[in-house]
Amino acid sequence: MKQVIQVTRKRDLKTERMAVLRMELDYELAVLFEALEEQNTNIITASKEKLGMIRQELLSLTDGP
Repeated sequence: MKQVIQVTRKRDLKTERMAVLRMELDYELAVLFEALEEQNTNIITASKEKLGMIRQELLSLTDGP
């Protein structure tokens, strides 16, 4: 029974983290859009890096058990 609870808790945490990452993704895409409109290369670069990190974490969460 203890293992079932642990698996359920882990799955809930994973689902919650994915929801947070999706919100961060939406926000960072908005930041990137504004930076592109302003042609601010510093913010564009930083935003692309953050989007890459978010992407990697989302992929790791979806690939795992």
